[in-house]
Amino acid sequence: MANPLAKTECIAPAKPGGGFDLTCKLAQSALQEGKFITDQMRVTYMPGGIGAVAYNTIVAQRPDAASTIVAFSGGSLLNLAQGKFGRYTENDVRWVAAVGTDYGAVIVAENSPFKSLKDVMAAIKADPTKVVLGAGGTVGSQDWMKAALTARAGGVNPKTMRYVAFEGGGEAMTALQGGHIHVFTGDAAEALQQQKAGAKIRILAVMNDKRLVGDMANIPTAAEEGFNVEWPIVRGFYVGPKVSDADYKAWVDAFAKMMATPSYMKLLDERGLFPLAITGAPLDAYVKKQVAGYRKLAEDFGLSTKPAN
Repeated sequence: MANPLAKTECIAPAKPGGGFDLTCKLAQSALQEGKFITDQMRVTYMPGGIGAVAYNTIVAQRPDAASTIVAFSGGSLLNLAQGKFGRYTENDVRWVAAVGTDYGAVIVAENSPFKSLKDVMAAIKADPTKVVLGAGGTVGSQDWMKAALTARAGGVNPKTMRYVAFEGGGEAMTALQGGHIHVFTGDAAEALQQQKAGAKIRILAVMNDKRLVGDMANIPTAAEEGFNVEWPIVRGFYVGPKVSDADYKAWVDAFAKMMATPSYMKLLDERGLFPLAITGAPLDAYVKKQVAGYRKLAEDFGLSTKPAN
């Protein structure tokens, strides 16, 4: 039997330089450093539909590619929930490992009059037309969902909020600092890295049930501010549906052992991710629960959950 960890490949379902690339490179470094793979893992790029093209390719054309893992994110799961991956669902691949997470965050410019999430929500409630929210992604995307959930938690109908969609988080961050938008619903770790690089911003709240550690320990959770909004942005990997149980188990075991090493924590930290290690059957259950939750949210917000043909 061929060893699935011999000549490995990680598919990043996007162009180089984004979150999927970061996820693949994390696995590449960590598996190599921990000597779980002998040859360096090859990273290939398959952009299209926030993971849709890669998902369809693996399921339909390479279902038994035992040496190939594909990166996924919370955004992939959200798109699956909205039927954006065509006829395939969350039941059509084998979920291997979640390797880290980021969390949604509410961010304003350094000179913003808003000093807390409470201030933001009071202003939106008083007049939703006066507060411009912006983020990377159109209606139904992760960043839009974060804005809509925050609005809803504050008793504001998301349909009345002013939302400007940008091509990505970087553009939204520039618009925020330029005063073109007032509030950016982005990602915590990403915002912290931008702040360290000199971006003139303040993070008002993180969308997690408890405070984050390290540099973010002094930032309140949305719940502490009175708004029950949680938004984890999980990152991980899956393999094709026809990969054998033995090969699947080889990947699951390798990730489980690797994520238990102290050097792995350092690699996570360097990439601005927070610890979240789930593998095998528990990950399968986690993914299905997340997708079901996203499906319900999409329906609540009047978005389609039917497959796009």
